[in-house]
Amino acid sequence: MRRIGFDSSKYVEEQTACILERVRGNSSGHLYIECGGKLLHDKHAARVLPGFDENSKMKVFQALGDRIDVIICIYAGDIERRKMRSDFGISYDSDVLKMIDDFAAYGLKCDKVVITRFENQVAATVFKNKLERMGIHVYTHPATPGYPSDIDVVVSEAGYGRNEYIPVSAPVVIVTAPGPGSGKLATCLSQMYHEAKRGMKPGYAKLETFPVWNLPLDHPVNVAYEAATADIGDVNLIDHFHLSAYGSIAVNYSRDLEAFPLLARILERITGECIYRSPTDMGVNRCGFGITDDDACREAGKQEIIRRYFAIRSDYVSGIADKETVNRISAIMDKAGLKPEDRNVVVPSREALEDAIRRGKGKNGTVCAAAIELPDGRIITAHNSITLHACSALLLNALKAMTGISKDKDLISSSVIASITAMKRDILSGKGVSMNLDEILIALAMSASEDADARKALEALPLLKNAEVHLTHIPSNGDISGLRKLGLLYTSDPQYPARNA
Repeated sequence: MRRIGFDSSKYVEEQTACILERVRGNSSGHLYIECGGKLLHDKHAARVLPGFDENSKMKVFQALGDRIDVIICIYAGDIERRKMRSDFGISYDSDVLKMIDDFAAYGLKCDKVVITRFENQVAATVFKNKLERMGIHVYTHPATPGYPSDIDVVVSEAGYGRNEYIPVSAPVVIVTAPGPGSGKLATCLSQMYHEAKRGMKPGYAKLETFPVWNLPLDHPVNVAYEAATADIGDVNLIDHFHLSAYGSIAVNYSRDLEAFPLLARILERITGECIYRSPTDMGVNRCGFGITDDDACREAGKQEIIRRYFAIRSDYVSGIADKETVNRISAIMDKAGLKPEDRNVVVPSREALEDAIRRGKGKNGTVCAAAIELPDGRIITAHNSITLHACSALLLNALKAMTGISKDKDLISSSVIASITAMKRDILSGKGVSMNLDEILIALAMSASEDADARKALEALPLLKNAEVHLTHIPSNGDISGLRKLGLLYTSDPQYPARNA
């Protein structure tokens, strides 16, 4: 059973109060909050802080209600090249539409989108027209000359002054985006420039979850953030500005520390002063105060580091990640004192592979294996066969073990298997007829309509959410889809299925 280590209700309450404290007493300007990370389905946070509601940020905004406006930023170049969100498998422009719907689902109006670094790109113009016909207010900002270092130009009519001002009315303005590099900070500063020119007193703050500023630098939850950003090279550091100003230790990350002196100068130029003495001061992050069981969060952080290690090594073999990223994640593992085998399901899956090869299960084909840790701590293993991928066999074995169904019981009827196999082979001209995890879920549902044990197994599926899984091979797309739908926390060895000819 996964130990709970975080109180989401307390976090939402404290985070909401922290934001309101920033705007209290200032009636002449808006507080612009740059919001990084995921607004919904923040699965990284949920993994490293067991008990964290992955939709907590949106619940904070919901608690603020009519006291917030929302601006979504999207970089024109990302629209043009159809940049994708790997977690959702959708393009950035599609994610903007999703975000608008997500806010609406929480009772929050979101009808302002700004396309940044806009140069009349064809795809960006088409997207702009589409949004406007949906009733969304769309604004365009050209690239700011000299941004960010040439302050004299940036903070002038030739810089931020060229941008359209986006009318807002609520005291808090959330500025968010589908991903990094979308222009959130520049939009905040541009808005502040226009308001300052009008005699108002705007403010700026930043809402991010990680690193957690009041946890130790080497805390596994913070190290897990480094692992999650190994591809861009973020490094957690002591905020020396904070230490110098207050004599207390706070943790921040390298990009914020590098950007702070310049950002402080821009804020001072815009508003006449910079009220912040450190980048940590800028944050509205009460995440650390929601931790109720530090040991549980430490263990969860360690497991996330190992998961990221396997993911990056597999991405390298697949041609996605580069060698520098692999070296970086390996160094993070060493720093955390971890090895791959510290993940409970790794060794059993490899032993299952060796056993399958020894027994000739992959003769004249490929052989692979998998292991899963059940909620009660038992480890279940499986290997592939002529009819099932290793993931599919693993799921069926796990469901039988949890429900007390005999190992010898066929949960999928022979007629269903025959029909799917025939379709894949004879109609779709598939070379392989072995069923992946996506397909076996459908087959199980079909069998459940006629078989009580299959129905019992199907009803037990939700109990597997967040179960740890390890594969001895890089999974197929159909397996990945099924693993994600079930909410399984999977890793794989960085290799393709072993051939045992």
